[in-house]
Amino acid sequence: MAETLPPIAELMPHEGPMCLLDRLVAAADESLVAEVVVPQDGMFSRDGGVGAWVGIEYMAQAVAAWAGWNGRKTGQAPRIGFLLGTRRYRSVPRFAAGQHLQIEIRRTYQADNGLGQFDCRIVHGEAELASAQITVFGPEDPSELLKGETA
Repeated sequence: MAETLPPIAELMPHEGPMCLLDRLVAAADESLVAEVVVPQDGMFSRDGGVGAWVGIEYMAQAVAAWAGWNGRKTGQAPRIGFLLGTRRYRSVPRFAAGQHLQIEIRRTYQADNGLGQFDCRIVHGEAELASAQITVFGPEDPSELLKGETA
């Protein structure tokens, strides 16, 4: 029997218009696939699409969904993480409104302190439209960092 996938918004701390991804397609221990239809009238939409820079946020939100998916297995609520950097981002100049994009992420490294690295790509059909490696940090208690306090 196929596993029922939860709504993607339940896996991420993003709310309302800042939840850019539409749905979870597949999830596993080391990878995740999410989907978005590029909106005509979204927060970042201009001139019939969104700029390539939005692809980085699509990738980061897919990583957040992956973390939420894995945390959900142990009863953890989605928590805030931080995008630390992007390496080798290659992309088309823009994603057109109405395009069905799949965001594929695969964990390549994870440290005990919450530092992780993911290989990411955005595809439309068979065509790869964007790719990058992103580095993220998911601290045990992000509220301490947000207060500016560290141990």
